[in-house]
Amino acid sequence: MPSPKPRTETAPQREPRGGERLQKILATAGVASRRKAEELILAGRVQVNGQVVTEMGFKADAASDHIRVDGKLLQGPEKLRYFVLNKPKGYVTTVSDPEGRHTVMEFFHGRGRGGERVYPVGRLDYASEGLLLMTNDGALANALTKASSHVEKVYLVKVSGRPSEEQLEQIRAGIMIDRGRPGEGRVMTAPAGVRMVRDAENPWFELTLIEGRNREIRKMFEETGHFVEKIRRIGYGPLVLDVEPGEVRELTAEEVDALRRASQRKRPPKPATSVKAKRLAVLPKAKPTRKPPAGARPGQPAIGKSNGTPGRPAKKAGTRGAARPGGRTGGRPSAQTGTKAQPKSGPKSGPRRDSRSGRR
Repeated sequence: MPSPKPRTETAPQREPRGGERLQKILATAGVASRRKAEELILAGRVQVNGQVVTEMGFKADAASDHIRVDGKLLQGPEKLRYFVLNKPKGYVTTVSDPEGRHTVMEFFHGRGRGGERVYPVGRLDYASEGLLLMTNDGALANALTKASSHVEKVYLVKVSGRPSEEQLEQIRAGIMIDRGRPGEGRVMTAPAGVRMVRDAENPWFELTLIEGRNREIRKMFEETGHFVEKIRRIGYGPLVLDVEPGEVRELTAEEVDALRRASQRKRPPKPATSVKAKRLAVLPKAKPTRKPPAGARPGQPAIGKSNGTPGRPAKKAGTRGAARPGGRTGGRPSAQTGTKAQPKSGPKSGPRRDSRSGRR
């Protein structure tokens, strides 16, 4: 009888590890941004279940794995927070600045935000102001800043000088600008919406963009020979600037859902998008100017508000009872048009009586 063959055990094959990428887990937990988390991993400062991990594609499970950064055990994921900041001029849109300038993070220190570490979504340069989204939701931030998302950004732009309609059409259709630093080539901008919202020697324009290149607005107008004096962002996707400079407001759940829908849009919107009325409320008020009426001579009185009649000069103090066109005075009308009314006959001496008030 043949002896049975010896039974052999086959080692189980190691299945690919599930979970999320380690740098994403660190960013979600508020340790650092995703890019900074990658630097921590490459430096050997992150451990998973007691083993140092330096592999960028390594995945882990935040619920079951023990993850440590610099020996400190990682806690659960932070609560996701979303804020709108009205960034003033003179602040850098970054977490830290090597030149020691003020950063937007100063508006979130010591304000009782729950301890979550938020980061800016996109950028506004040092001299620009307006709506800035701040969050610790890395997935939404990445979706909003992707070029394929085509999320609308609306700006109010004050320009030195008045561009011609042909120059504005160039911006609407797309215009060649420097890609970045000098020598890095040139690139065509995406179509943009442009319309004038205040006509002046240095007019204000509303500009709608679906991309976010470095200093793009300034470069676009510089290509037409005009310098940009001020930039204020008043819209970001479904969000509208509605807080004062330096103030912060937390988004509602409905606003967060609207942002997610905007980030998933596949087709770019039409560039000629009208702005809601309250967006224009942030446009600085124009200084009132009083123009003389047509055909006015030098020294002719300006139109006044005392009588409320357009086109009629305002009354001057002490002219009650003076002659008006047509021969009327403060008393009774004269017999003939264009002649002065004669006072009533009476004693030549003594004070004159006012027939209406009875005063002497």
